[in-house]
Order: sequence, then C-alpha cells, then structure tokens
Amino acid sequence: MTVEPPHRTGTTTLPDGRRLGWAEWGPEGAPPVLLFPGAATSRWLGLAAGATDGVRVLSLDRPGLGASDPAPGRTLATWAGDVAELVRLHGLDRPRGIAFSQGAPFGLACAAAGVLGALAVVSGTDELAAPDVREHLLPDVRGLVDLCAREPARARELFAGLATTDAMQAMVLSGSSGTDRAVYEEPTFAAAYRRAMDEAFAQGPDGYTQDTLLSMSRWPFDLGAIGVPVHLWYGRLDTSPVHSPDSGNRLHRLVPGSRHHLLDDEGGFLLWTRSREILDDLLAAG
Repeated sequence: MTVEPPHRTGTTTLPDGRRLGWAEWGPEGAPPVLLFPGAATSRWLGLAAGATDGVRVLSLDRPGLGASDPAPGRTLATWAGDVAELVRLHGLDRPRGIAFSQGAPFGLACAAAGVLGALAVVSGTDELAAPDVREHLLPDVRGLVDLCAREPARARELFAGLATTDAMQAMVLSGSSGTDRAVYEEPTFAAAYRRAMDEAFAQGPDGYTQDTLLSMSRWPFDLGAIGVPVHLWYGRLDTSPVHSPDSGNRLHRLVPGSRHHLLDDEGGFLLWTRSREILDDLLAAG
C-alpha cells in the first residue's frame, strides 16, 4: 500500500484572518472532493497512490492541527462555516466530501449545513454520546464519553496526554484487527501516517483535544435533516472501539436516503484499500 505526497500544499486566509491549511492531489480543474482526515492526522496523508487520477482531492487541517491556525472555542458549526468560506474563496461550488474515522462529525456537519453536494463517510465514528449509541460502547470508551459530558476540562487533560505520535500510533495499533495492522505496518504507508501525525501535533495538543471533545459530545445538528446524498462505507473486520459500534447501521437509518456499503473482507482502513471505488461511487452521487 503506497500513498503519494501532496501535489500541492498551501493555506487559505479566512475572513477573520485565520489560515486554514490544505494539501491537494490531482488536476486543479478536476471535480473537487474535500477530505476530512481522522483523529490526529493532518492534511499530509492522502489516498492510495494513483487513486486521484481525474479528481482534485483537498485534505483540510482542522484548526490547531497542521498548518491551520487555532480557533479557541470552535464547534462543529463553526467548522462548517470555515469550510463554507474555503469553498467560496476557492470557487468550488458544493464539492463532494470524504470523512474518515473521527472526521465523520466534521464532514456530516458540513453536509448538514449544505456546504457539500454529497458525502462519503468511511469507517466513521457515530454520535458516541447519543444514548442509543453509548449503551453499545466498550466500558473504557463509555467512560470517556461520560467524562466529556461531566468534566470537559478533565477530558481535555486526558486527551492531551495522548497527543503524541508514539502514543497515537500505539493506540491505533492496539485497536486494530490483523487486516488493518497489515496496512498500517506496510513501511511506505507507516511512514506517511507517522509524518501526518507529526505535523498534526506540530502546534501542540490543543487541536487534537478539541477535535476529540467535539466528536465525543452530542452533535449540534440533526442527521435526519441532511439533504444531500450520504454514502456509508464500513468493513466487518474493523475492530476500532471508537468507530461506529454497529458498522454504520444507525447512521444509515437516520440519514435520509443514505447508501450503506458493508464489506465482509475489509477492516477500518478501507479508505486506502478501496480509495478509487469510494471516489467513483461518490462522484456518481447526486
């Protein structure tokens, strides 16, 4: 499994003066797809090599990660506003999006706000703090969700202790199936993944801690009000304790008209093992 370094990188200055970092693959005039990365990774980690032929993929750093300036007090709603401004400034006109793992609520917030024309959620987390999801979580994850609700300051301190590349690498591997470890431990992919985490933490832990607090708290939008095509991609061999505990079934039930792809022979890393299939399906949506 190989991934390409970005073809282009840069920052976009938002109206309030903050910079939003991005990396880009594919031809500049091709159909645009925004990539919302997973936890503690930055714009630097793209899709499988060759997957972006004929597609313009822009991976976005959320505030406080990578090349994006911090935004104290940010929410999922303000993130959707940031992306709307980037879309306007780049002249993209309702691009499609891919949201991976912890990037799911950030992509879904943009879909709910009408910023995207369609969205693929790949191995995404669900709304872990929702009562009907919380009851299915492992005890350790349920405890973190409860801590976010009761004592967010303490939750931030705990998450900050995980905000290093070595700690995140160990945590990802400990929750991965053999199928996913085979992808993760492939030398070229492992180096790209590690570089993406190193860049994500370049400004310190605050970007990651805020991301995780927002992901593990109640989401401030209605899944049932999303009015654009949403395609859900999950692998039955995914053992991550913070991805959707029912492999996207609840999201499929709540998001109107969503399509659910549940693959028997895939784990959580199908964003890279099925990159082109996911892109082709997304580009045909809407």
